[in-house]
Amino acid sequence: MRKPRIMGDVRTAAAAAALLGSGAAWAHAGLPETSNVTLRRGHPEDVFVGATFGAIISRDSGRTWRWVCPDAMGYGGWRPESFIWRETGTLLAATGNALLSSKDGACSWSTHPAFKDTWVTGLAAQPGDDAVLYASTGRSTAARNGLFRSDDGGETWRALPLQRDGIVFSAVRVSAADPRTLYVSAWDTARMYLFRSDDAGDTWEELPQAFPDLVRPFDFVVTATDPTDSRGVWARVSAQGTTHILHSTDGGRTFPPSPGGGIEDVFVNMDLSADGGTAWVSTYNAFFRSQAGGPFTQLELPTGNACVTRVGDVLYGCGSPWLHDWSLARSHDEGTTWEPLFSLEQIQGSHQCPAGTPVRELCPSRWPQLAGTIGAPLYPDGMPDGGGIPEGGTPDAGAPDAGAPPTDAGTTPSSPKPSSGCAAAPAGTLLPLFLLPWWRRGRRREDPCP
Repeated sequence: MRKPRIMGDVRTAAAAAALLGSGAAWAHAGLPETSNVTLRRGHPEDVFVGATFGAIISRDSGRTWRWVCPDAMGYGGWRPESFIWRETGTLLAATGNALLSSKDGACSWSTHPAFKDTWVTGLAAQPGDDAVLYASTGRSTAARNGLFRSDDGGETWRALPLQRDGIVFSAVRVSAADPRTLYVSAWDTARMYLFRSDDAGDTWEELPQAFPDLVRPFDFVVTATDPTDSRGVWARVSAQGTTHILHSTDGGRTFPPSPGGGIEDVFVNMDLSADGGTAWVSTYNAFFRSQAGGPFTQLELPTGNACVTRVGDVLYGCGSPWLHDWSLARSHDEGTTWEPLFSLEQIQGSHQCPAGTPVRELCPSRWPQLAGTIGAPLYPDGMPDGGGIPEGGTPDAGAPDAGAPPTDAGTTPSSPKPSSGCAAAPAGTLLPLFLLPWWRRGRRREDPCP
């Protein structure tokens, strides 16, 4: 018996949610899903996974996973789409509004006052030196926006010469081939731009972007840089419901049409192989790969939800546990096959933090509701500290400090049941959110394939 596919594409899910009323929630619009993954530089045992319901953190190479509730992070409705986890242990996140940071392993979060009057839309670290950071801002076309640099890991920021009235800056990328080369995408009410600097931001070349082969293009955003060529830069642009992935080899002056046409889905992120010969693109519903400059082709997995991050020779990807039994996996063969790392029901309660920190004070009491939704155990450790607090009780003050990973950090992660790849069943059944835990428990007792 095949697993029921509870989520088709985003449009189907949104339509079903509308029919079921405001209480229903679906993929990337409320359904619990992972959305991005970040490994701490120099410490691959530390993994931070953004989600539609806060974040999930592992300090022991994926052996255990715990929840960071959004209330404790303080980002409100502006969910971070990417994070930087510095080698020193500092976590930073650009939410599209504030710049968040944590210095104690995700237990306490603060908003940087340098950006209180604007919105941080992009964040990038210099390859080889993550103390050097760049942030782009883009509150509105009625405001002054620009690019900012920090040389002390985000403690202080200074404005670079790229400051404009009436232009919204959407993203910043540092060349992996030459850290002095920077790319910033932007737009105003009349056109789209790419700005390039070859001297670490002291001077800039303005490159207006036009796409005559596309009908009413919009949402041009720089997405990646070539690892071996500072003149190689990637971007995406939308037109008539299609995402076009574009590659420039002349420093952003021209972007030839993407081979094979566009992708009919919502772009999430992309990454490149170490030699730049392979590119991966994740969307809300699928995962794509391009090799040797060829067209992007859809891979079998993941489906329903995707993100991509390459660290060395390992590819990490988000997945949908509602479709193929894992929420995060890794691949050693460029995305052809995947090794599951965890699924949502394996989260072991709220993140263990010292008493007095926002995560410790806020998240345990919120865990029971989330646990019931994702099918996770209420008290996975056999004690309230494991993920929640008993009714009328309070969190135990003896939880370990999250700043130090356990001593068995090198232990091989315990993986959920390997994905069968049988999730590509025809779209059909959509379940109300309150039935998801029951459906998750029931489907694990079924043979996933005919």
